[in-house]
Amino acid sequence: MGETITFWVLAVVSVTAALGLVFSRKAVYSALMLGTVMLSLAVLYAVQDAPFLAAVQIIVYTGAVMMLFLFVLMLVGVDSSDSLVETIRGQRFWAIVAGLAFAVLLGLGVGNAVLSAPKGLEAVTAKGNVPSLAELIFTRYVFAFEVTSALLITAALGAMVLAHRERTAPKPTQKDLSRARFVEYAEHGTNPAPLPGPGTYARHNAIDMPALLPDGSVSSLSVNRVLARREAAEGTLAPEIAAALEAEARAAEERAAARREELVHHASGVNGSGPNGAASNGAAPTASAAPDEESPATGPETGEEAK
Repeated sequence: MGETITFWVLAVVSVTAALGLVFSRKAVYSALMLGTVMLSLAVLYAVQDAPFLAAVQIIVYTGAVMMLFLFVLMLVGVDSSDSLVETIRGQRFWAIVAGLAFAVLLGLGVGNAVLSAPKGLEAVTAKGNVPSLAELIFTRYVFAFEVTSALLITAALGAMVLAHRERTAPKPTQKDLSRARFVEYAEHGTNPAPLPGPGTYARHNAIDMPALLPDGSVSSLSVNRVLARREAAEGTLAPEIAAALEAEARAAEERAAARREELVHHASGVNGSGPNGAASNGAAPTASAAPDEESPATGPETGEEAK
């Protein structure tokens, strides 16, 4: 009685999971449904007094084959969509032929199981569970066994092909990356050096305690800006942290002022170097000198310098 109840419960679960495996639109859901089918089959094997098949179903198929499918999902990507463009000529025709052949094989298997008389478990496993299974696999069903192994190898090769991407541009070398960092530093003032390692000079394992540089001063890169603003509003900001932030702000203002001065000089040189510049047109010096006269009032940095 218990075997019958287990069979019908797991039969409904496995068939439902198999349908979800086929009709699911997401590959992750299909993989989960496949794992459900494999576990249901393992329980059915155990109920039918086949402990070796149950263990192999869990260890080999649920453990190894499912890991292969998960690796394929990680390589190809979960959000990757299937292409509907036929890249192989006659692909749809041969897919229909393969589907019909599979339907015929499925019908023959069901008919053989329903119409033929059952032999019984004792007659099949007369030599023992494992020896009888090995004899069937390597004699009667050796071709199907080898085809299954070939399919697994094909799946692994297909995952490698799908995950391979051709480079559209050459891979940047260490020299190229270093040059790009210094170009960004020249244009935007970004620090070209890497960030300090976590805990290199830190004396506390807390986010509100900044790291210290080798000279003992506070590293402004390790100061949490959110906590610093809150402590500054409450009046509890540490003096060394405030000094580090002020030094960083002054350095940023100096870089911005130097950048503006460089742009003004560059614009003046461009206006005075051409044939219509200061040497040929009297109005050009007045127009080019206007930015120099207005530059002290353009920002608070130069205003403070004027004071």
